[in-house]
Amino acid sequence: MAVTGFCMKCKKQTEIADPQPTTLKNGKPATTGTCPTCGTKIFKIGKAA
Repeated sequence: MAVTGFCMKCKKQTEIADPQPTTLKNGKPATTGTCPTCGTKIFKIGKAA
């Protein structure tokens, strides 16, 4: 299942390329990756499914 996030540069919901699970300082899960269209970093709070 693909992880999607909002790209601030493209102004649309896109699939995150190369999603990496991370953990915030408060212990909550998050996902980081890049936009396949423009290469901008995408950050989404919540666990990658």
